[in-house]
Amino acid sequence: MLNGKKIVVVLPAYRAALTLERTYKEIPFDVVDDVVLVDDKSPDNTVEEAKRLGIKHIVRHEVNKGYGGNQKSCYKKALELGADIVIMLHPDYQYTPMLLLAMSSIIANDVYPVVFASRILGKGALKGGMPKYKYFFNRCLTLFENVLIGQKLSEYHTGYRAFSAEVIRSIDFTHNSDDFVFDNEMVSQVFMNGYEIGEVTCPTKYFEEASSINFSRSMKYGMGVLRVSLTHRFHKWGIMKSKLYSKPTA
Repeated sequence: MLNGKKIVVVLPAYRAALTLERTYKEIPFDVVDDVVLVDDKSPDNTVEEAKRLGIKHIVRHEVNKGYGGNQKSCYKKALELGADIVIMLHPDYQYTPMLLLAMSSIIANDVYPVVFASRILGKGALKGGMPKYKYFFNRCLTLFENVLIGQKLSEYHTGYRAFSAEVIRSIDFTHNSDDFVFDNEMVSQVFMNGYEIGEVTCPTKYFEEASSINFSRSMKYGMGVLRVSLTHRFHKWGIMKSKLYSKPTA
C-alpha cells in the first residue's frame, strides 16, 4: 500500500506464456497488494504459467472477448478486490514494471487521478524499436485527439495506465468497444468527466514475443480513434449525445 491505498495490478493476457515470468518478477510487491491476470482464451499455456508463478487471481475467458473485453474483466475484478489504485500492465514485457511505484505514488499523493506511461516523452519509442510507421501514425493521431478533445497528452495509445478506483467507478466502460479502441474511449470518458491525466516517461521494447497489432489492424484502430475524437467534440458541443458518456448504473 501507499498512503493506505490498496494497489492492484491487472494483466490483460493473450499468448503471454513466454513473457509473463519476466513481467511478474519485476513487479514491486512491497507496494503492490494484488495481481489479477485475465486470460482471453490464449492458445498457449498462459494460465498454467500464471498458476506456476503463484498469481492468485486468475480470470479465464471461455471465448476470446478481445482486448477491450479483457480490460472490462480486469477492472471489474480489481474493483471487487477493493482496489484504490488500479494499474494496467501488459504481460508481454513491452513496458517495464519498474514504473509501478512512480505511477502509484502520483495517484496515492493526490497529484493526478490518472497516470499514463508515455513512450513518446523522451526517445523511448524509436529507441525501443517501435516501427517508424507506427510512430508516425501515433504522432498524427495524438495531434488530432489533442485538438478535438482539448488536451495536451504526449500520447493516447500507451497500454500502461494507472487509475484511481474513483475514476473507474465514474465511467460506464461496459458500453465501450471490445477491440483496441477501448483505450481511447476510456481516455475520452476520463476527460469528459473532468479528470486530468499525468504522464511519466517510459522506455519500451519491441521484440518477437511482444504483442503488436499488424498494419491492417492499426488502420482499423486509427479509424476508431478518429471516430472517438469526433464523438467527444460533438458531445461536448451538444450536437449529439453518446451513450459512451452515460453514468454507470448501481
